[in-house]
Amino acid sequence: MKNILILGAGLMQKPAILSAKEEGFTVNVIDADDKAVAIPYADTFRKIDLKDKEGILEYAKELKASKDGLAAVFTAGTDFSASVSYVCEALGLPAHNYQSAVNASVKTVMRECFKKSGVPSPEFLRVGKADVTDSLLNTVLSKMDFPLVIKPVDNMGARGCRMVRNETEFLPALKVAVECSRTGYAIVEEYMEGPEYSIDALVQNGTFTVTGFAVRHIKYEPYFIEVGHTMPAVLDKKIHDELISVFALGAKALGLTTGAAKADIKYTKKGPMIGEIAGRLSGGYMSGWTYPYASDLNLTKQGILIAAGREPKDLINRRKPVDYTPSELCKNAVKPYELFEVECLRTSAERAWMSIPGTVKYIENIKDYSDRAVFDVLPRATVQLGSEVDFPRNNVEKCGNVIAVSHSREAAIAVAEDAVSDVFITLEPDNQKTEKYLNGEELDDENAFPPDAFGKLTEKQLKSLNEASPIPADSTVINYIPDVLKTAEYINKTDWNYNTIQKTAEKFDILRPKHPALNQERFWKAVMRGGIQAAVYVSDTTEKNNGK
Repeated sequence: MKNILILGAGLMQKPAILSAKEEGFTVNVIDADDKAVAIPYADTFRKIDLKDKEGILEYAKELKASKDGLAAVFTAGTDFSASVSYVCEALGLPAHNYQSAVNASVKTVMRECFKKSGVPSPEFLRVGKADVTDSLLNTVLSKMDFPLVIKPVDNMGARGCRMVRNETEFLPALKVAVECSRTGYAIVEEYMEGPEYSIDALVQNGTFTVTGFAVRHIKYEPYFIEVGHTMPAVLDKKIHDELISVFALGAKALGLTTGAAKADIKYTKKGPMIGEIAGRLSGGYMSGWTYPYASDLNLTKQGILIAAGREPKDLINRRKPVDYTPSELCKNAVKPYELFEVECLRTSAERAWMSIPGTVKYIENIKDYSDRAVFDVLPRATVQLGSEVDFPRNNVEKCGNVIAVSHSREAAIAVAEDAVSDVFITLEPDNQKTEKYLNGEELDDENAFPPDAFGKLTEKQLKSLNEASPIPADSTVINYIPDVLKTAEYINKTDWNYNTIQKTAEKFDILRPKHPALNQERFWKAVMRGGIQAAVYVSDTTEKNNGK
């Protein structure tokens, strides 16, 4: 049997397509988007919505009846592992069973499975559109306290997901989450305080092998924006083994037996608590990029071999046992699988770059980046000339990502962050959306969001800047950094793209050696709010208005 059917033809599915071809499969991909970027790498493409289980099954039956048969159905980095299991169960192909895949796809069902099996996870409440009323908050607060987390029951990429810190934020957040759900339901749950980790694993024949263990860098309340991840996570052995053990208990509670599992899990003051587990490989560049770079193991290929009923020899030969170490919250739980891990050989650091609100005029690198530790610079296809950008409220709205790899953890992180700092998006001048942001306007349910790049100056400091002489036209602004911004409070502060105030001034002088005279209060206030983008925007807007 030579055919494999892969659900999804986007960038996140490219490693699966290439890995399947390396194994000699004829790769058939489906996607609702007939312009998806990875279609050219496949052998055949058919336009089918990944939600259409019956349509996918009919196509799979067609492939199975062909002379080359159908060896496997597979996905990575999509919401549709349940569609894979539905088809595989109907055709007798290896996969998690359909109910287990549903358990791992619908967050409220997932929480019920955890609760029934005693797996540590937060208190929760399922909410539908009809439940979104003023009286609902009292019901919620009778079970849990602020801060809360609200998210759709069936979406990924943190779309519609946010922290709720008070009553004002509750109903607006709930309405967004319900709208972002394919089924019209949201989940309200306790907020878990503690560092967060993303862990991939492959499950087969009673074994559970961890294939990627990263620390997630989450920022910018009330949203949960992953500004990057670093792999491997460096942890005390007991904590490391506890996290893996609780992940495995969660996977067992969902019924996962044959295929991939992916966990977002926090280490709280009570010990490990599961955010969620999916029955697929992770997206966000982890399974297809950072882990293979760090480990020299093609995780995706091993997952495909399991899906095809073949032995994942590289996985088996490389893995080492992990001690089953349940935490105090589940100390009497029976060992769910034989536990293993394929460890990393070096460090991968993935970092995202972001934009303040506005309209893209052009995109450039401030300098050519030739450091060999930079493995990938991955701009998002949606960020194009003339497109609208905003400070992200979910992980889909970031502007791009950089991946750096090194045997030195410190070097991998430093290189990734340096590369991000040198990507620059110029915004159209005199833009209402950008002006509102620079003026600090915010929604009632988004207090202190979007964030400031460096913080706020006092009224007294701003007044002194306004009374100072303008920065002369075409001068180097680095010579005009106010004394207050050279103090210990600010000198080492960085914005979301890893620029200090000193670097911001240096890069402005590179980007705008020719500029109009600049009012110091407006210029430095903009720098504090929006960094280098805001500095260039103010210069370009001043020049435009001077020409009127």
